[in-house]
Amino acid sequence: MTRTVLESKTKTVTIGFDEPFCVIGERINPTGRKKLAAELEAGDFSTVEKDALEQVACGAMVLDVNAGVVYNSNPNPNETEPPLMRKVIEVVQGLVDVPLCIDSSVPGALEAGLEMAEGRPLLNSVTGEEDRLELVLPLVKKYNVPVVAISNDDTGISEDPDVRFAVAKKIVERAADFGIPAHDIVVDPLVMPVGAMATAGQQVFALVRRLRDELGVNTTCGASNISFGLPNRHGINAAFLPMAIGAGMTSAIMNPIRPVEMEAVNAANFLMNHDPNGGKWINFARVLEATKAGTPFAEAAKAGAAAGGGRGGRRGGRRRSA
Repeated sequence: MTRTVLESKTKTVTIGFDEPFCVIGERINPTGRKKLAAELEAGDFSTVEKDALEQVACGAMVLDVNAGVVYNSNPNPNETEPPLMRKVIEVVQGLVDVPLCIDSSVPGALEAGLEMAEGRPLLNSVTGEEDRLELVLPLVKKYNVPVVAISNDDTGISEDPDVRFAVAKKIVERAADFGIPAHDIVVDPLVMPVGAMATAGQQVFALVRRLRDELGVNTTCGASNISFGLPNRHGINAAFLPMAIGAGMTSAIMNPIRPVEMEAVNAANFLMNHDPNGGKWINFARVLEATKAGTPFAEAAKAGAAAGGGRGGRRGGRRRSA
């Protein structure tokens, strides 16, 4: 079975076909969040701190960290993003002990994050674009980390799932040329909005099966993309996630502070026999009961974890090679 191992200083999270679905918290990302972007530009990390603690309390096993702020004083991300990435990672690691997903389109910010992160983070991301492959894959090899491979290339994002599969295969093959094994490639087959493409969900489910069966790789996605532009987005996301898990998807970058989506993930883990004896499901049911009584979800989830519903194993941290 394919297993992609991520580590913080003391925690290990394994993404795998026979593992519980890996929830990667998406909220430490200023894209589309003007308030957070303004705070980061001003050197204010209060929302980052709140988001880190809240996401982990609600069940995030990994935290995505993006520092893509466009500075008014200096709009050059090659200069501004690397030091900000270092600072955000420092803040997050000082508060929570889960593996990180270092998220940037700027190679310098990716390397700054790799230098700062403890353990073995996930790098987000590489695409099938030639210049991106040549910039990012050497970093993946140098730091011995897994990487998210996004199924688009120099021609853009194809609506044809066969083309997106071919791009993923190309990335896996090019990674092998650098000595990077397939188990360290986590493919994002790209989720299209179902409101714009009626077959978007069906395409992703079919792609995930092919990626698992033919390439033997783990998969991820930006789960909320499926509901973009539609009302009651969390309801659509909550339906999409178990269907994706049933098709073989092993992780997603998603919002863990939404109870309906976390309920769907926990139920799917139980139904897929990734929750022995239903212990985590029973604990989560207690959390939901507490929220119905008026306790905020993050607070109820944190109390539930303290009572025995925590996630992720512990062992001594393993420093990657550099």
